[in-house]
Amino acid sequence: MIHPYTAAPALLTQAQERLEAPQIEWVALSPTLIVLGAAAIGILVEAFAPQRGRYLTQLLLSVLGIAAAFAAVVGLAASGYATTRAEIAGMGSIAVDGPTLFLQGVLLLVGLVSLFLFAERRLEPAEHGRAVDSFTAQAAAVPGGPAEREAVKAGRTTTEIFPLLLFALGGMLIFPAANDLLVLFIALEVFSLPLYLLCALARRRRLLSQEAAVKYFLLGAFASAFLLFGIALLYGYAGTLDYAGIADVVAGSPAALDAGLASTMGNDVYLLIGGALLMMGLLFKVGAVPFHMWTPDVYQGAPTPVTGFMAAATKVAAFGALLRLLYVVLPGMRWDWEPVLWGVAIASMVAGAVIAITQTDVKRLLAYSSIAHAGFILTGVLAVSEDGVSSVLFYLAAYSFVTLGAFAVVTLVRDAGGEATHLSKWAGLGRRSPLLAGVFSLFLLAFAGIPLTSGFTGKFAVFRAAAESGAIGLVIVGVLASAVAAFFYIRVIVLMFFSDPQESGPSVVIPSPMTTSVVGLAAVVTLVLGIAPQYFLDLAQQAAVFAFR
Repeated sequence: MIHPYTAAPALLTQAQERLEAPQIEWVALSPTLIVLGAAAIGILVEAFAPQRGRYLTQLLLSVLGIAAAFAAVVGLAASGYATTRAEIAGMGSIAVDGPTLFLQGVLLLVGLVSLFLFAERRLEPAEHGRAVDSFTAQAAAVPGGPAEREAVKAGRTTTEIFPLLLFALGGMLIFPAANDLLVLFIALEVFSLPLYLLCALARRRRLLSQEAAVKYFLLGAFASAFLLFGIALLYGYAGTLDYAGIADVVAGSPAALDAGLASTMGNDVYLLIGGALLMMGLLFKVGAVPFHMWTPDVYQGAPTPVTGFMAAATKVAAFGALLRLLYVVLPGMRWDWEPVLWGVAIASMVAGAVIAITQTDVKRLLAYSSIAHAGFILTGVLAVSEDGVSSVLFYLAAYSFVTLGAFAVVTLVRDAGGEATHLSKWAGLGRRSPLLAGVFSLFLLAFAGIPLTSGFTGKFAVFRAAAESGAIGLVIVGVLASAVAAFFYIRVIVLMFFSDPQESGPSVVIPSPMTTSVVGLAAVVTLVLGIAPQYFLDLAQQAAVFAFR
């Protein structure tokens, strides 16, 4: 008989021989690691740096972190990771390929531009001789209570917004790159939780802001639960969380069937329900009908810099994840999910365009506009081709900058109560500030898809890809919905330039170079992608191939 104390070393040696050290491709994962590392350092700054120097320290750290991550993305793309050297990194959990690098580059640029809106300190009136930003002085204080007044008097600022933005951005970088369902869920929570907090931190109208955060949190929790339940069912069906492994089981590959759970291999109910729940969670994030009800309330209540960041970046990340799910994991179920997404796309385009006509608040109008644009982007997704992928990538890049520019303009139109978002107050704005009204009109025309703007190029790309794939009916609905949407965009332009200004109307605040650069950059990108888009269309075309293994 072998004594247990003498057998233990032998068993330990055998276990060590079976275990392999994980192979982590640090270079391939460097953009995400840089952003999350900067976020972690930002937390340490909050803990140890003196309060007086936190703002500049956090701003500089965030700018350097995002810029370094973008340089890493460019370096990876130049090294061939977007084409010939595409790989599945991180023990098979992260795909580093063309769509990943393209979307990560867009997300980092959106994050950098949004950072300037977060850091703006010239829009709000100075309090006790100190410049303030759009965020509350003390998040934990009761709105209007003595603790909040004391925090304002002491000159406190919520500089935690910078690491929160970085954590949200880091999760978004992982989300479209996830090649494993568990990593997909973790990335979803990493970028969602900071957004829930950021939505509640408005300096003005704090109760409305907190209400928006609670609504977003509760509905987001339901969406996360649906997604997690869908992951569990797909694991029960395929016996793996790996994208390629699930795709093999769906396709009926004998090699993959051996790795699955034998008792559930023939039960397609798990596959159908699990895939449906997974898509529900992702469609919630893109704000598509019927999972859109959170969008107008959250857009209206959240601080406008947060709204701009969320409206632009969340769509980019969520559509990237949806593309990978449909094209890599569930291509064998195309005839099951395609009719459903047809209905979602049509409902989003029609509902977003029609309901937006009734809106009297600029932020709610832009929210319903984003719902309609979710339907337009789904039109490209439903092309199920490389042209469809490239058109969606281009559309997301164009839409994100138009959205950021539009919300940046909203932050500049103010009255005594803060941002003047009611449409009636924008009457005659073109006479008070023709330059700002002209730039906002450019963004509205881009949303409407008018030629010589990025919106026209994006819509033309997705509609052409859908038409070539045979989805003519979807294109017809999209064109009609675009015509309806053009009505309320042009209505705002007419209101600004052809209505008499009110005597007690709002004024346009002169911003710092940070917000000015956001508006200017968004306008330039809108025009360049509309007038000379070919280089960027080719770039999206080259990046439209997914790495499967």
